[in-house]
Amino acid sequence: MNLAIELAKKAQAKGEVPIGAVIVRNGKVIAKTYNRREAKQNALYHAEVLAINKACKKLRSWRLDDCEMYVTLEPCPMCAGAITNARIKRVIIGAKSDTDLNWKTQIEFDLRDECSDILKNFFNNKRRPKV
Repeated sequence: MNLAIELAKKAQAKGEVPIGAVIVRNGKVIAKTYNRREAKQNALYHAEVLAINKACKKLRSWRLDDCEMYVTLEPCPMCAGAITNARIKRVIIGAKSDTDLNWKTQIEFDLRDECSDILKNFFNNKRRPKV
């Protein structure tokens, strides 16, 4: 966590929200970074997502199931989803975040059945035994 804190301070010095993230595998740091949304003007450049990206490249796999993440702030919903999708086994959090989102997006459904069918067919075919 000390390394994640150092990274958060580095982010703060650069005008970023001070969040650092470190991914460890078998006791060895494989990825470390901090928020870069302002520098890159990209909403996806949260520390956790950037660390996951680096770890995936290093391991040449999207599955990080034998890894742990240290992050200075409780992950937002996007980052929590990325952590879950990367299958990270354990997350050690520094500070608790405010659970209220500061932005509300309107959600609507369109062509729901067609979109669902595409996904169902894909996974049914993928899971079908090969002959």
